[in-house]
Amino acid sequence: MTTRLLQRQIFPIDRDPDVFALYVDLEEARLDTDRQEIGGNRAAKDLNNAAIRQTTSTGRKLRPDQILSRTSVRVLAGQAMSFGSYFNAFPASYWRRHTIVTDVTLTLKVTGHGTMITVYKSMARGHSQVVEAAEVTDSETQTFSFDLTLKPFVDGGWYWYDVVGGDVDAIVESAEWHAEVPEDRVAHGTVDMAITTMNRQDFCAKLIGQLADDEVLRPYLDTVFVMDQGSQPLIESEFFPAAAKSLGDKLRVIVQDNLGGSGGYARGQLESVRKGTATYSLMMDDDVVCEPEGIIRAVTFGDLARRPTIVGGHMFSIYARSRLHSFGEVVQPWRFWWMTRLDGYGDWDFAARNLRSSRWLHKRADVDFNGWFMCLIPRQVLEEVGLSLPIFIKWDDSEFGLRAKAAGFPTVSFPGAAVWHVPWTDKNDGVDWQAYFHHRNRLIAALLHSTYPRGGRLVRESLNHQIKHLVSLQYSTAEIRHRAIEDVLAGPYTLHETLGSKLPEINAFRSQFSDAQLHTDRDAFPPARRKKPPKRGKDDIEIPGRLSLLIAAGLGPLRQLRPVREMSQEFPETELTSMDATWYNLVKYDSAVVSMRDGASVALYSRDPARYRDLLKRTISIHRRLHDDWADLAEQYRSALGDITSPQAWSKTFGIDPETGEPLKP
Repeated sequence: MTTRLLQRQIFPIDRDPDVFALYVDLEEARLDTDRQEIGGNRAAKDLNNAAIRQTTSTGRKLRPDQILSRTSVRVLAGQAMSFGSYFNAFPASYWRRHTIVTDVTLTLKVTGHGTMITVYKSMARGHSQVVEAAEVTDSETQTFSFDLTLKPFVDGGWYWYDVVGGDVDAIVESAEWHAEVPEDRVAHGTVDMAITTMNRQDFCAKLIGQLADDEVLRPYLDTVFVMDQGSQPLIESEFFPAAAKSLGDKLRVIVQDNLGGSGGYARGQLESVRKGTATYSLMMDDDVVCEPEGIIRAVTFGDLARRPTIVGGHMFSIYARSRLHSFGEVVQPWRFWWMTRLDGYGDWDFAARNLRSSRWLHKRADVDFNGWFMCLIPRQVLEEVGLSLPIFIKWDDSEFGLRAKAAGFPTVSFPGAAVWHVPWTDKNDGVDWQAYFHHRNRLIAALLHSTYPRGGRLVRESLNHQIKHLVSLQYSTAEIRHRAIEDVLAGPYTLHETLGSKLPEINAFRSQFSDAQLHTDRDAFPPARRKKPPKRGKDDIEIPGRLSLLIAAGLGPLRQLRPVREMSQEFPETELTSMDATWYNLVKYDSAVVSMRDGASVALYSRDPARYRDLLKRTISIHRRLHDDWADLAEQYRSALGDITSPQAWSKTFGIDPETGEPLKP
């Protein structure tokens, strides 16, 4: 047996105060009420959910000058500082469940006479206990070691340490978590990174530079593959030369047609499998800010896993960097829709309520998949289950996670490995061109993996959503969702054929619809004007009650059959912000100027009874066909899965030899 480093204490590279709460916690721990104590009372549940969202922060802030280096920090005299934080607590339950590690040793080097060190553990219900304590009794640096077992962490819990300064300032020079591992598990694995980029050359070049500049990370990198699929070449970025020089022969830029995220990642996966020198292939978006230490931790975890395991990172918002956006996702089988696990939360602000005060973060989160904004996949898994589905964007990562899970390869969304990324909530992907890929690929994934006849609720939900778009005057969205179903019915072997042409086709088709024509200037449209005022002076920012929603859902489709109101085609009847442009508001109008979620543009929605009748008729017909043909379609897609995700199929799509990677002769 030999000692191996599992995790080390770290602090933000740029000393950005917005992320300090992810590294240290200066607050007292105040847990919310245990849901087992609340029971099934709905009012009590609602009250507790509201309380959980309330901040526990008192405003205590770490001073930037207290961060002395990447691994050391100053604790002021009398100051209490907890390392029970996202990046510095040790996720014991994940190591207990998925790896060969049974015991760990925490070693701290601390200077400062009178400084107190306390090691804590938590359980799945969030309660914490003191494990051991020590005091610095010398003016020189002292080293403290704590031997800790992982036995109590079968379903959740963390280890962490707190430091309280004595009469003088303390310096925590380092803290490391080690374990004794077999000789054949000592050497760390290596990573082929797969980064897909399209016209984000500066962002991507900065990411490459960030990876290149981290000296600790560099030995873990085998090759950084960047699939450049845009019209603005990555190499023309002013930040690229320095990044390329730093990475040297570890960097390989591959220029190819726009084949979407799935086509870009599949190329990186294919190159990694063909080359066969790296242990893992790491999918990473081009528009992220990365915590490089997270890559090292993911590799270490993967190296010590009991079986080949996909290790994913979490996502924080790039706009509010202490806010967690994705922490463990599952596919709800009855609806076949991705979601945060039922006892978890999205959009969680660690600056308001940190780890020790957040009960739900202590229960281990078991997941079905991890987003490919950061996801480490063992090369062995790619070799056995295939590469990405050829579906351009959306659901490629979740489908792969489900496919790997069915083959016996779990996914772990691993705390302490994370990136900062644009949140999904700030995108228009539910109504713009991406709606086609959302819907088509969800159906394909369900046909491949749903355990329920006809996908459970999926066909009915698809019909309901289609009607919702129709009553919301989103005709372009309804039309491309209709095309999505048509393309699913066409079978699996069209996916590779249309991979590069489908997006231009969808965009060209959408351009004829006013709701798809975005304008950056509100004055591109006439002012809002309406002959009759709103009934009873109701405001669109009011959220209706359940009864009102049911009435609107029943009457809304019928209202679309009526003639449009006078003036509504000449002047929009209202203006709606993106947050207020819900179906139950839009259904009341014959026209509206609607802003998009990204805040950059507006569109004109206009009611068309003839188009509505035609679309409604076709919607009912195609959903009936989808319902009736589901079993046969599922068999088609499942039988074809191995073929369409194979290196051979992807090589043909890329126009390269699968063995050499060289372009094939025309």
